[in-house]
Amino acid sequence: MRVLITGTARGIGRACALRYLEAGHEVIGFDIRESSISSDRYTHYMVDITGELPGIKGVEILVNNAGVQEGGNEIDVNLKGTIAVTEKYAITPDIHSVVFMASSSASNGAEFPLYAASKGGILAYMKNVALRVAQYGATCNSISAGGVLTELNQHIIENPHLMQQCLDETLLHKWAKPEEIAEYCYFLTNINSSMTGQDLLVDNGEQLKSNFIW
Repeated sequence: MRVLITGTARGIGRACALRYLEAGHEVIGFDIRESSISSDRYTHYMVDITGELPGIKGVEILVNNAGVQEGGNEIDVNLKGTIAVTEKYAITPDIHSVVFMASSSASNGAEFPLYAASKGGILAYMKNVALRVAQYGATCNSISAGGVLTELNQHIIENPHLMQQCLDETLLHKWAKPEEIAEYCYFLTNINSSMTGQDLLVDNGEQLKSNFIW
């Protein structure tokens, strides 16, 4: 299949690209940075998803992963940019599946205000897309990850005190690896055929954690 993934230079996006390449798919990657992925089935575009998008036809799987955590342009990148990508490449008879990388903060609000708002918008938009691509027999879902061991979180990972605080907020006392999120993504697009319009929460039990007082 022809797979388009945004934000493939590092982290979850890069892990997803490698997972689809491993499975034999053609992968097209978008990022504002260059990519270190080397494969004759991988094509990399230096693209800012808030700007002009290249003319690519025949996208069968779309993984909307690109995003920023802070800086003031979260709505423009995470929400408006993702919408632009989806409208251009996914609302066609060729589409087989769409996945959005949302965030656990989309449902609990526990992060930067603009980031949480942008990801909450992604959940609503995901359902809208699921309604519209169903006519093509396509599925559309999202993944809301909690803490993930990526470069964006390096300042926490390298600080034992901060990392311990974060781990103490989870039931399983760990964060997910990018490769695990990539596996969930692959399942949703290539194995799943009946689940659509749903958000998959992968947070090691962070939202569930509570202390019962009696």
